[in-house]
Amino acid sequence: MIPLAPGSRILFQGDSITDAGRDRVDPSSLGRGYVLMGAGQLALRRPDLNLVFINRGISGNRSGDLVARWTVDAINLRPDVVSLLIGVNDTWRRFDRNDPTPVEHYIDHVRTLLLRLRAETSARVVVLEPFLLPCGHVTPEWRSDLDPKRSAARALAEEYQADFIPLDDLFRARLAAAPAAYWAGDGVHPTPAGHALIADALVRHLVG
Repeated sequence: MIPLAPGSRILFQGDSITDAGRDRVDPSSLGRGYVLMGAGQLALRRPDLNLVFINRGISGNRSGDLVARWTVDAINLRPDVVSLLIGVNDTWRRFDRNDPTPVEHYIDHVRTLLLRLRAETSARVVVLEPFLLPCGHVTPEWRSDLDPKRSAARALAEEYQADFIPLDDLFRARLAAAPAAYWAGDGVHPTPAGHALIADALVRHLVG
């Protein structure tokens, strides 16, 4: 669990999985995915804390895009907790646009994000593992590209004393209960059940 003070500001950062259709005109919009689900559960369970929830996920972003907007969309927001889920587009663009992100670049980008949070804020950071499921757009080759990035995300979380939630492991464990498309129809973007899985893992990590 992470100690949360009254009025704590919880920032969710990432790509389309985090964005989940949020209204970019409305800074309080949380989208329709795990951020909304998780915020609702946290608010329900801890009404005494009056938590503030901020979603700044942007569809299509890669790790380098987060580096470019980190001052405005993270540091300047004065978060107390940052949830970070990034990496699947660093893999996807290799296969749909022939525009790969080498794992070394991914490591540099995520290290920059975590280093700046540590140096410029007092935020507790939760790194969510990027994940894939074997259906939809996803072919076996995707796994060989994502797995080194998953390992890098875990290692960087440890290096910078961030918390880590192994989402890829959690999703794959659920394949015994229902097929991959039940959790993410295209192998990347979660269904409501998939978003609920992420929200549940995050809420459990934050408040037990």
